[in-house]
Amino acid sequence: MAATAGAAAEIVREIAAVGAADLAAAPEPLRADCLRLARKVSLLTHLVAEVAEAAGEDGAAGPEAAAWVADLLRALQAARRFVALGRVPAVDTGAADQDVNDKNIAVQFKYVTWQLQAALTNLPHSCFQISDEVQEEVDLVRGQLKREMEKKGALDLNIFSKIHDILAHHVDNVGSQSEEPHSQRETLSLENLSSDHLELQHVALLISEISGISKSDIKKITSELIEGLENATVADSAKPTNGDNQTSDEAKDSPDNVKKPDTVAMPEDFRCPISLELMRDPAIVSTGQTYERAFIQRWIDGGNRTCPKTQQKLLNLTLTPNYVLRSLILQWCEEKGIEPPTRSKYEGSSIEVGEDRLAIEALVRNLSCSSLDERKSAAAEIRSLAKKSTDNRMLLAESGAIPALVKLLSSKDPKTQVLRTGSMEARENAAAAIFSLSLIDDNKIMIGSTPGAIEALVELLKSGSSRGRKDAATALFNLCIYQANKVRAVRAGILSPLVQMLQDSSSAGATDEALTILSVLVSHHECKTAIAKAHTIPFLIDLLRSSQARNKENAAAILLALCKKDAQNLACIGRLGAQIPLTELSKTGSDRAKRKATSLLEHLSKLQVL
Repeated sequence: MAATAGAAAEIVREIAAVGAADLAAAPEPLRADCLRLARKVSLLTHLVAEVAEAAGEDGAAGPEAAAWVADLLRALQAARRFVALGRVPAVDTGAADQDVNDKNIAVQFKYVTWQLQAALTNLPHSCFQISDEVQEEVDLVRGQLKREMEKKGALDLNIFSKIHDILAHHVDNVGSQSEEPHSQRETLSLENLSSDHLELQHVALLISEISGISKSDIKKITSELIEGLENATVADSAKPTNGDNQTSDEAKDSPDNVKKPDTVAMPEDFRCPISLELMRDPAIVSTGQTYERAFIQRWIDGGNRTCPKTQQKLLNLTLTPNYVLRSLILQWCEEKGIEPPTRSKYEGSSIEVGEDRLAIEALVRNLSCSSLDERKSAAAEIRSLAKKSTDNRMLLAESGAIPALVKLLSSKDPKTQVLRTGSMEARENAAAAIFSLSLIDDNKIMIGSTPGAIEALVELLKSGSSRGRKDAATALFNLCIYQANKVRAVRAGILSPLVQMLQDSSSAGATDEALTILSVLVSHHECKTAIAKAHTIPFLIDLLRSSQARNKENAAAILLALCKKDAQNLACIGRLGAQIPLTELSKTGSDRAKRKATSLLEHLSKLQVL
């Protein structure tokens, strides 16, 4: 199993290295499909590393684990073959032939994404010690792959499953796989086949090709597939119908018997006041009104600061999940036999708008062009787009903006370095765009997993302009809300500039930013230890004495986190005379500051008793 896991890791590295320049000759939409697939596979780097590590340990190679690794390897091999199609120069064809070719590519892309998604879904957690951070990355990729399948249109996934099983059995017993994509499609004998059989055989042929079945075996395999699928169809048709012995539960669950919300009188509280549709993800705004999250978020992103229903001013822009209402909606759907609302029905994201996607993909390409002015212009435009709306942030991430922005942010291009002002402006815009993109939780994981992203932001925090440091600080704060990124930031050296910012008495803003980031980092055990070793405690105590009220509050909160279950840190703040400013803060500070200061004083009192 170790060799199989190693091969899977090597394929992930190979696909992750594929960039836009490698696919310059590919026609659309093949080029875009290959780039999106490469970005998703690159997020599996840490997974295959942990699997390979587990595979090398004694006793780890159980039959279930070995079977899953082999299945993952087959899925990755198919992904590599698909990406290889994008390296083949496009051939001029007529419009009709091009349309057929696009449909063939869509089938193969959907199968590859389905195969990867199925492998990740079947990951046997009991066989591998998968960390929580890597599991979050796996869940992210699995969700992205599922959305890709939905965008490619309807195709019976049961067919994919049956074809996959037969192909896996063939490969296990014969072992004949070709790593090269077929440049010409094999022609099969189509005599005496119905139109349904023709379509089925064509799908089987496409999937056999992308699965690496050798040309000599494709005819045999496709015949076996047709026979197997026909038998399955006959078996399905032999099952009892509603009028026979079908149980009431089976009849209820049948797709033909699932009602739509429009056919039943719906409680008004279940409707979103904006879309007037049944809510999937109800969220409460500060006025107490509930809306579908996607629609109220779009309202807020448009610059509106009032409640659409009451016209009251929103005191804050927090959207609180209404779990009680969501539970009632799901219960009502079940009682009425109604299909629960799905995500795709309500979001209406601009990701589906082809013109927007093409425009943003062009901007992303300009981030890597040779002209410094074009790079600066593209970064500024992307910064503006990312700031405007959630839809834009999702579309930018899907179009590959994150790795392109990271590359620009950490550019060592001599041409860029000559014009330092222009270089810094582009880096500032890249940092600000990364911050806006990180407002989406999935993007926090993607950005943190992109090699060099956090390191580049830390470098900008150290040596950037005033605006650049501020952009880097806000981006790092948002990224560090995600647990794995906290460790990455500390290992990238973030504590050094943060300590410098704590000492910067000339800039209250820098001190505030440093405290805000530290307050997020200190919740992680490894980061907590590193913060204490960075000699931050004396500076935090100084801030208790002479800083602004907000900074005193944050300093007290960080000190409390450092001292919980840590007698050494607690003794340190006692020796440095923290009791006097803490006592003052416990009397005059904000409610939160009073609680933190009082708790610290109680810990110090217990330490003195001991």
